[in-house]
Amino acid sequence: MDSLITAAAQALAKGDVLGALKRVALRDDAPALALRGIAMAQLGDFDRAKTLLKKAARAFGPREAVARARCIVAEAEVALVSRDLTWPAKALDAARATLEQHGDRLNAAHARYLEVRRLLLIGRLDEAERKLADLDPAPFPPASRAAHELVVAGIAMRRVRAKAARAALARAEHAAREAGIPALTAEVESAFAVLNTPAARLVAHGKEQLLLLEEVETLLGSGALIVDGCRHVVRDARTVVSLTSRPVLFALALALGISAGVSIAALALLTVPMPMGIAQTVWRAL
Repeated sequence: MDSLITAAAQALAKGDVLGALKRVALRDDAPALALRGIAMAQLGDFDRAKTLLKKAARAFGPREAVARARCIVAEAEVALVSRDLTWPAKALDAARATLEQHGDRLNAAHARYLEVRRLLLIGRLDEAERKLADLDPAPFPPASRAAHELVVAGIAMRRVRAKAARAALARAEHAAREAGIPALTAEVESAFAVLNTPAARLVAHGKEQLLLLEEVETLLGSGALIVDGCRHVVRDARTVVSLTSRPVLFALALALGISAGVSIAALALLTVPMPMGIAQTVWRAL
């Protein structure tokens, strides 16, 4: 790897996207294309990033399987950050296997994190948790540990476990500051802001009240009879009855819940954003 490529990669590792581009903007060799692609992703130009990463993957020779796999991981991350779920998951899995076979544990783990984040986006929480349990972030550098804790927090938010989410984000914040990457620190701060934003609307006693995620967690653990407008279930301390396949019956239960007495609440969960992480493959790729 020549000195300009090394310097560009180091600049990206520090969050200096423009500094990296100054070194490789006019180059079309494979490593430069990869760095330019991920720099574009960090600047938010996802279409250009995808084009450059595809060109980089094609430009690497047949003996450069690891470099091609890293480009595929970066391309998958760009697709994920831009919420493009049509990107082939099998390609990411194959790239991860290649990285593991060649001893690139860090990038292989990052590919696994991308798999988990994709599962979160499509609502497959159980599978996401199983895959995440196989990863130990302890030996990884701070940026990777921050990414791990962001995923942990994302799962906790989807599970309405606000305390667990806040603890994970505190660990992510510490790791992000240790990494010294401003964009990563900003991502953690954005995720913290989610916990301070109303996540649900409670209708009880004829009144409406916005609830934070912690308050939703407390309500769900209170044992009260709840009509849950997010999951389309009716629950109390002992029983959960799903009405997801019976919309008319759920609408009736919801109407009754809103008009009923003090022990019944109607809960309509608002959007709970999940911290997804910025495009950061390059920090571990080149």
